[in-house]
Formats: sequence, structure tokens, C-alpha cells
Amino acid sequence: MGTFKIEGGHRLKGSITPQGAKNEALQVLCAVLLTADKVTIENIPDIRDVNKLILLLSNLGVKIQKNKPGSFTFQADDIHLEYLESEAFKEEGRGLRGSIMIVGPLLARFGKGYIPKPGGDKIGRRRLDTHFEGFIKLGADFRYNREDYFYGVEAKQLKGTNMLLDEASVTGTANIIMAAVLAEGVTTIYNAACEPYIQQLSNMLIRMGAKIEGVGSNLLKIEGVTKLGGCEHRILPDMIEIGSWMGLAAMTQSELTIKDVSWENLGQIPDVFRKMGITVEKRGDDIHIPAHTEGYEIQSYIDGSVLTIADAPWPGFTPDLLSIVLVVATQARGSVLIHQKMFESRLFFVDKLIDMGAKIILCDPHRANVIGHDFKSTLKATTMTSPDIRAGISLLIAALSAKGTSTIHNIEQIDRGYERIDERLRAIGAKIVRV
Repeated sequence: MGTFKIEGGHRLKGSITPQGAKNEALQVLCAVLLTADKVTIENIPDIRDVNKLILLLSNLGVKIQKNKPGSFTFQADDIHLEYLESEAFKEEGRGLRGSIMIVGPLLARFGKGYIPKPGGDKIGRRRLDTHFEGFIKLGADFRYNREDYFYGVEAKQLKGTNMLLDEASVTGTANIIMAAVLAEGVTTIYNAACEPYIQQLSNMLIRMGAKIEGVGSNLLKIEGVTKLGGCEHRILPDMIEIGSWMGLAAMTQSELTIKDVSWENLGQIPDVFRKMGITVEKRGDDIHIPAHTEGYEIQSYIDGSVLTIADAPWPGFTPDLLSIVLVVATQARGSVLIHQKMFESRLFFVDKLIDMGAKIILCDPHRANVIGHDFKSTLKATTMTSPDIRAGISLLIAALSAKGTSTIHNIEQIDRGYERIDERLRAIGAKIVRV
């Protein structure tokens, strides 16, 4: 189990470039299974979860060529379907939540897709019903081995249909889109997720020859084709990492420039940080955060009531940044209610912040009230363990702002989502070492 040692209380300065978006990478990498032609993908983040998926694709028979850092060419012209029923696949697929998205492409192109129950963050229940209900509506037969926790779907030919998703699941929508593009006839998906990642996947598939209408909306119309070809695709910068650096700048009272952020794909993120009192400047396609040496003040609603920040499906605020906003609130002037609606265990890291001196009332598994210190009292260093990716980066930001030396164990969780984070933080002045 890896460890970070962080000497906090130092102001940072400089610029940092966000990595490619992890959530998009997991989707578009699975999409290479839809064609026998070459697919080149740029800006792939070098992180644990993505590298696990690339290894899984390689074991499945996909030919993989590394062109340069972050750029790979994939060719799925000789897939080893027998690997799907091997013990090795059951072990490797179980360790990666994103592996569920290989099922749709495999089902569409080869008539069958299997997956062990995926693992991932310990943030609460993340059910797979939306995925498999979509496949069943497209004509697939579903089976589930309860002893091995092993799912399977099979179909000789998927048939287009109309469906209303029970939830706007991002991975569920991606999986169903990838199945529907090779189905016979027309599929309409209502209550589809419409995050930028889904838009990116859809536009990539269109370049491969798919026929998709309604990209960017929650109603998609997909006319199935018989074959897809290759393409080139570039992954967006990671909006979650961008929000993380915005929170880091505020908490450490640092002046930072976040480069090439793709402003048009950030949605409400800049405005939510502005509501927290953070000055967010747009400089071309960069974000500039000046040093908040006088602190920052949380806005109230126009009637004077306490601000609530809650997560919601796109274009609502992403749940992956609520933990960052919560940490930022610990040093603000004023208070805020953080309402995490989607996952019932994601706020359970706040006890570690309370140990560091933060004023937080955990109302229930979904809501936390944060009363800011206004930098009149700094957080104090401590030893802690990262429970998941997003809590891990939030605790790291807290440690960088705290006085003294903190220790964070289980940093493999952070490595799952953030590329060479210690090296990149040292480049802007952070005192952090990997033990």
C-alpha cells in the first residue's frame, strides 16, 4: 500500500495542464471493439484504471501500438472470445468498474458479451440494471451466475427498439449506444445521459460510420448500420481534474493557471466555484485562479438562506466534484450545505477532515453542513487512508493546505484517477513525496 508524505502550508504557483478525461477514455477505448479497422486515440491518461482496461483489451486480442505518450492505435481484427470465459478474465474484469462497457460492443459485433460483477470505488451501490435492461430490450438473452457473480448477454442479431431508461446512467447510456449502432433498425433512447463524454463517444462513432441523431440531448435516435470503420479521436481534458486544481488553488491561497480546459465542456463547474467565492478568470481556453490572500466568501441565496450545492445528471453539477467543493468550504467565510444525492457512502470521508479541525456536521449519509474557518484557523496535519479516488484527492488538497506533515495511505486509489500527481504537484511548488 503506497503512501504520500505531504508538508502542507505552502503556497503554490505556476501552470498545470489537465490530463485526458478518465471517464471518456474508458468509453472510447471499449468502442474500438466495434470495428476490425484501426482506431487511433489521443490524449489517453496514463492512470491505473485506464491502463487496466488497455491490458484487458490486449488480453482479448486487440492489437495495440503506442505511438507516443498518450497516443495509441488499436485494431480489434482478431478477438479471442474464449478469453471471456476464462478465470483470468473473471479476475481482471472484476477489478475495474469500466470493464462493464466492453459488453455492448462485444454483444453488437460478436453476438455475446460477458462480464464479472465489477468492483471500483466504495462509494455506495452502483447497479447495472440499466445496462442489461437496455440489452434485453434490443433482443438479447440475459443470464446471471449467482455463484460466480458473472453476467452474460447473447443475441444472434440485435433489433432496434424504443426505450426509456430508468436512470440517466452515463455508462449505461454509453453501453446501449455501442450496442445499438450495429443493431438492425432504429433505436430511440429517452432519458439518455448527455454528458460531454457521451457526446464525445457519439461523435467518435459517427466518424466510424454510425448514424446517431440528437447528440447532446437526452433523446437519441440511432439507425443501425452493418459495419463500422476506423477513425482518429482526441479525448477531452478531464473536467474533474480541472475542478480539483481550482479547489487546490483556493485552499492553498495560490495563484494557478489551468491550461487548455475546453471551457465549452465545463458546464456549471466554474459557476459553482464562483458561488463558493472563488475568482475564476477565463483567459482564452485557460482558467486563471488568483491568490485568494484575503480568503473567499460563500454566496447566500437572494433571500439570505444558506447555499446548497447538490449533484445532478448533466447539465447539473457532477457528483465527482462535491468532495472537492466540501473541502474548499472548510476555509471559506460562511457555510454551505453539500447534498450528495447519487451515492450514499461518498461523504463518509468527512470524519478525516473533522480530525484535521474542520467544522462539518454530517447530517445523514447524503448531506453535510460545512462552516468555514475563513483561514483564521488552519487545518492540522494528520495520518489518513484514502477510501476512493475523489475522497483521496480531496484529502490530498486538505493536507496541502494544513500546517505540518500529513500522511495519506492507500494512494493507489488516487493513482486510479490522477496521472503522476506527485510529480505534477512538485512542479508547482508542492512538498509531496511518494513513499
